[in-house]
Amino acid sequence: MDNYIKFLGTGGARFVVARQLRHSGGVYLHLKGKKIIMDPGPGTLVRCAASRPPIDVAGLDALILTHAHIDHSNDVNILIDGMTEGGFKKRGTLFAPGECLEGENAVVLKYLRPFLERIEILSAGRNYELDGVRFSTSVRHKHPAETYGIIFDLDGVRLSFLVDTLFFKELIESYRGTDVLVINIVRYETLKPGIMHLDIGDVTGILQEIRPKKAVLTHFGMTMLRAKPRDVAAALARETGIEVIAASDGMKIPV
Repeated sequence: MDNYIKFLGTGGARFVVARQLRHSGGVYLHLKGKKIIMDPGPGTLVRCAASRPPIDVAGLDALILTHAHIDHSNDVNILIDGMTEGGFKKRGTLFAPGECLEGENAVVLKYLRPFLERIEILSAGRNYELDGVRFSTSVRHKHPAETYGIIFDLDGVRLSFLVDTLFFKELIESYRGTDVLVINIVRYETLKPGIMHLDIGDVTGILQEIRPKKAVLTHFGMTMLRAKPRDVAAALARETGIEVIAASDGMKIPV
């Protein structure tokens, strides 16, 4: 597979991550020969080593953080160190919101930053490029941290990652035209107001509006695990008429 994504972890939210009921390693992307890890949560380095075949972090080309929360950024520093061989090779690019680099919630260690060849600050609705791999950011999500989804344009195929957010109608236009939609669904149902994550009702509406060719569910919290993600995906597929699958740890999907 020339272009594919591999889920190093499909766990989300504090209890699933703390207990490692699902791994929390984020997503590995192999796109146009470039090797990228997005949202390296706790254990990403270990999941790279355990992958079959192993993922050599010294060969990574870039890291992407969609936001600073620990289940999306915990391993970013060790991956920068590995990608640059401890700073002996100035290489690699980090894409991240400004909040990941500045302010009280900065997650990238300052001594590591000069090891990188480039740091790109993410903001809403902008275009970015990594040696021929083009992507844009979504509208800013409604989440406690500065958060953006990532939308890749792979020679006419749009691969989008709709990450943590409260539902709001502008999401639909931001992700419209997506062919493959990877969507974070932490909760099966939202029983308390103010929870800034999507639930099954939100995801159903999003799929019915955007109508991607394929949707992939990931980043599961406890209520989603109890509901059984494969069963949830099957029900969504029946209701929407869209191919919907539930990601599992280590799953590899061609794009």
